[in-house]
Amino acid sequence: MPVFISVVVPTYNRLAILTKCLDAMEAQDWGGEYEVVVVDDGSQDGTLDFLVAHSGRFTHVRLLQQDHKGPAAARNLGVAEARGDTIVFIDSDLVVTPVFLAAHAAVLERYPGEAVFTYGRVVNTCNFDSPTSEPYKLTDFSAAYFATGNVAIARRWLELAGPFDEAFSLYGWEDLELGVRLKRLGLRLIKCPEAVGYHWHPPFELRQVPRLIEKEIERGRMGVVFYRKHPRWDVRLMIQLTPLHQLLWGLLSVGGTLNERTMAPLLQYLIDRGRPQLALEVARIFLNWYNVRGVYAAYREKSAS
Repeated sequence: MPVFISVVVPTYNRLAILTKCLDAMEAQDWGGEYEVVVVDDGSQDGTLDFLVAHSGRFTHVRLLQQDHKGPAAARNLGVAEARGDTIVFIDSDLVVTPVFLAAHAAVLERYPGEAVFTYGRVVNTCNFDSPTSEPYKLTDFSAAYFATGNVAIARRWLELAGPFDEAFSLYGWEDLELGVRLKRLGLRLIKCPEAVGYHWHPPFELRQVPRLIEKEIERGRMGVVFYRKHPRWDVRLMIQLTPLHQLLWGLLSVGGTLNERTMAPLLQYLIDRGRPQLALEVARIFLNWYNVRGVYAAYREKSAS
């Protein structure tokens, strides 16, 4: 049976990299039918006007729009309006190779009717001019079961599992929570390393630190939403709600002594020498400490209510 693929792409204020993302989707070397369902989540950077004005450039794009509700709601709208029997989820800051769809489709075709989904490779890069030139690194490895940066799944499994939970209104976990429900249905993850997506983010700078800390605290709060919905040990491990994580990141950060202020000189030194990615990895010492503290603070707050 011919496959029709709907690529669902939520976006919010990412016009520059979204343009590269959509150009890459137009350049797919695949003979099957596909559409790219872009859901603009209330962007204020001209995304909507740009895509309307350049509709001839993005011939596979179907444009949807909603008020700013977050990625869970955006993906739900995209799936509801999608025409395909196979859904591919990517983020709007992902630039894929020309064989991306063909690779996902080829692997899915090996398991006709089976309870599987494919998970492609994601390579992190801060090279905006040539994102696909970045090599795969050890830090790009992910053990996630279901992460919407690069997955393909038959629509019927999403319908059986139910939509993304829109209670995840802040940063993090809405895709992994859906993954728990998919695992309960018996779905198997099939790795598809040929389906490569290059996840772009701007080079790390110290001015980004306050927002990164804020995101880690948000991720902690949403982690507790995840755990209250699925009160299981594996979820506690995922969200870092364990004494082991408290001990680990407490020790590594020397009880919070290594923080955004005390580590700023080292981080700036690495940035000045052209090592922004290494600087970001070093910053994760205190970012993870903020995350663990955020998880426990939210857990105590929820337990007391």
